[in-house]
Amino acid sequence: MIRGGAIGDFILTLPAIKLLRDSFPSAHLEILGYQHIVALAQMSGYADATRSIEYGALSTFFSRDGELAPDLVTYFSGFQQIVSYLFDPDEIFSNNLRRAGVRNLIAGSAKIDDQEHAARQLARPLERLALYLEDPAALIVPNEERELQPSLIAIHPGSGSEAKNWPLDRFVELASALLRPEADRRLLLVCGEADEDRVAKIFTVLPQKKTSVLKNRPLPELACALQNCALFIGHDSGISHLAAAVGAPSLLLFGPTDPAIWAPANPQVCVLRSPSLTMTGIEVPRVLKSAYELMRIGIRT
Repeated sequence: MIRGGAIGDFILTLPAIKLLRDSFPSAHLEILGYQHIVALAQMSGYADATRSIEYGALSTFFSRDGELAPDLVTYFSGFQQIVSYLFDPDEIFSNNLRRAGVRNLIAGSAKIDDQEHAARQLARPLERLALYLEDPAALIVPNEERELQPSLIAIHPGSGSEAKNWPLDRFVELASALLRPEADRRLLLVCGEADEDRVAKIFTVLPQKKTSVLKNRPLPELACALQNCALFIGHDSGISHLAAAVGAPSLLLFGPTDPAIWAPANPQVCVLRSPSLTMTGIEVPRVLKSAYELMRIGIRT
């Protein structure tokens, strides 16, 4: 399986990868992708091995009629079946795989339309192998046992686009309400490189003894932390997909993107979206009410 893309793109492909794993349990299944992301599949037992897509010699496979790297010719030709989601409009990569001796290649498109959930679309290419996806919910299995902390709430205030971010002042208002003095709660702020300014501004105005920051941690480690949270609050982002996939009750705020296509399909996910399809249309009281409801349901289950 060859799959690039960001965190959310990969997690949306996990149901297809799991379908392959479940259908061919004795096969050697390997994933070529961004090493820090595909580690989630290997941790979960879906892949026997992973290999980095950021390998210089791979560039020879994107050159028309060029000389292919011998070690990769040997590597690719050793697989009985290859499924690739790489963007390859001129089929240069696909043709070079065939030149390398690959006989069975499924070139799936990573482009998502508005017809059905993204996970279902990404699994469609496997129908050529008579494999049909029933459940579009991604499942990630952390390498540590779950230790639920009923008072711990995780918030990831960022995403890949400013248009998908809830206004920062509303996050501050929400976090302050969740950490009101009489409440026995703690807050975990999830921070990636692109979120540092937003997280810092939230952190500085909250009670320091009740707030901690998990910054730039490896995804397997973040998965272990999120599975223990009583609630996760985020946007349309890869971290939200990660939280949902490890089973955390997740409250996700959506604006311009369609949750029917892009939201995690896991049953413990609640999506809030304003009629205006903007993030500013989502008010704090509505989010706070949904957070309390989801925590009660999550703790009971």
